[in-house]
Amino acid sequence: MAEKPLVYNMHFTWVSTYTGLMKRCMLAVVSVVAALVLTRPAMLMSQALERSMYVSVVDQTGAPVPNMGPADFIVREDNLSREVLRVVPATEPMQIAILVDNSTAAAPDVAHIRRALPPFVEMLTKPTASGRRNEIALVTLGSRPTILANYSIEPAPLTKAVDRIWEDSFQTGNYLLDGIIEVSEGFKKREATRPVIVAITSEGPELSHRSPDQVLTPLHDSGAALHVISIGLPAAGISDDVRYRDRVVDEGPRASGGTRTQLLTVSALPKKLQQLANVLTHSYRVSYAHPDSLIPPQRITVAARRADLTAFGSPDKDQQARR
Repeated sequence: MAEKPLVYNMHFTWVSTYTGLMKRCMLAVVSVVAALVLTRPAMLMSQALERSMYVSVVDQTGAPVPNMGPADFIVREDNLSREVLRVVPATEPMQIAILVDNSTAAAPDVAHIRRALPPFVEMLTKPTASGRRNEIALVTLGSRPTILANYSIEPAPLTKAVDRIWEDSFQTGNYLLDGIIEVSEGFKKREATRPVIVAITSEGPELSHRSPDQVLTPLHDSGAALHVISIGLPAAGISDDVRYRDRVVDEGPRASGGTRTQLLTVSALPKKLQQLANVLTHSYRVSYAHPDSLIPPQRITVAARRADLTAFGSPDKDQQARR
């Protein structure tokens, strides 16, 4: 009879200890879960990287739109929306290659092009808000891509080069696609941080003999924004080369964050170049949150939230290189 209280007390003591232990374990688990919940946003933010794009926004008249902010943009990577963090004026200098068609088909337009280019060059060589200047090169496309002026921040050598743009005296075709390839490869070798191609082309024969993929791939790899100004009535695919060129001047600007313009007459060129220079020199740098991932996005797009505005842009190549 004396042993029963001892056995009972031992059993009671073990149950009491087990219950207390479980309570303490549950409290610890709750504390850990609470800590994870509280720190999860910070952990996610620490895993996000900041990326940026150079973006232009125009209204229905083609004029640049001022005073845009983060709430005015939609940035997507492979159709996944990203948070826009910051929007500031773009002050980084551009590297701009101007390609000019001086083939036989463009002969009637060459004198007009020669007169329209100096004001365009003057606007682009003015110092940016950071005090730095854009670099500009001039390349003709008749017979073959030919550099008339290498990249320079000074308007004088560029103006002299413009004076040397003459129609080719031989029966030649346009080599626009070759010119885009060579300039794109040159951008990549120079490690250009904000490359831009402005191509002024006729609707005459194309003699590059390049497939669209042969052109669009190096254009994409260079990160250059392609702006194409075509002069004259579109040629309705009279040859494979012309059809290939049509595809490049259609897909290239859309995929690279550039523009495409069809001018029926060369007399509209000065106004168009002035408008383009105004847009290029009044762009934004749009920064957004990018998840830390080993797989880069295949496509990055930007849009304006307002339906009456058009936004287009290209990624900051310098920032990608620093990743």
